[in-house]
Amino acid sequence: MVSEGGPERPAAVTHPDLAALVLVQLRSGDGPIPAALERGEPVDSADLLREERWPAYRAMALDSGVRSSVTIPFRRSGLTVTLSLYSFRPGALEDAPHGPARALGDLAVTCLVRDRSYRAALTELDQLGAALRTRPVVDQACGIVMHVLGCDADAAFGVLRRVSQATQRKLSDVASAVVDKRGRGLEQELVSLAN
Repeated sequence: MVSEGGPERPAAVTHPDLAALVLVQLRSGDGPIPAALERGEPVDSADLLREERWPAYRAMALDSGVRSSVTIPFRRSGLTVTLSLYSFRPGALEDAPHGPARALGDLAVTCLVRDRSYRAALTELDQLGAALRTRPVVDQACGIVMHVLGCDADAAFGVLRRVSQATQRKLSDVASAVVDKRGRGLEQELVSLAN
């Protein structure tokens, strides 16, 4: 299960009966997954037949034939991944938090963090590309505003920005409109916005 601090927690399971075990824990807020998220360390139950914690989870697990479980949390960069293992035999998962399951969880959380960073970088790159493509129009509009108002570049940009905010339009759209009209008919509006 993946958690980024919000209410949405996507989970993947390898058997249909396990989905219900995850769901009962998320709905009740009680079970190994919530306990592991709270503690930040592995939570296990060596034998659910003798377990007294988590009654709803315990009943559903035993009904599915699960006798033992372990949930291991992995936290990195604001992301938490829990890996839950289930066994039909009691005591079968005692070493799970230290073996291949630990390596698998570390790999999963590392890949998810890298993917998140990569997607954020792509978004930023798209935004920078859009800004670079619109920059010439914004510069032209600033030149027009500077000429009309007799002000410097910073003041002209401030006027364009105020128009953008007041009309809830993108700065590039406002700049395009100023360039298209070449400032004609905008003199009084620009003067009032400059003050």
